[in-house]
Amino acid sequence: MCLGIPAKVISILDKENGTALVETGGVRREACVSLLSLQGKSINDLIGEWVLLHVGFAMAIIDQQEALDTLALIASLDGIDANND
Repeated sequence: MCLGIPAKVISILDKENGTALVETGGVRREACVSLLSLQGKSINDLIGEWVLLHVGFAMAIIDQQEALDTLALIASLDGIDANND
């Protein structure tokens, strides 16, 4: 199963290579944003945007409410036993 986690773009680390610093759950990490369709915008316009992150790659830009709803859902799953078939 694949899971995409919402993350907020904090800063652009390398414009040429399309990397950014993103944060989710208080954890910051480097992510590749070069797969995103910027639709004529600058890579700097990503700062402050929410993205769907999967294995270090930003797959899509999502709106803030969708990001917060998804993070709340993930947090609510914390107490579920994954081995309970």
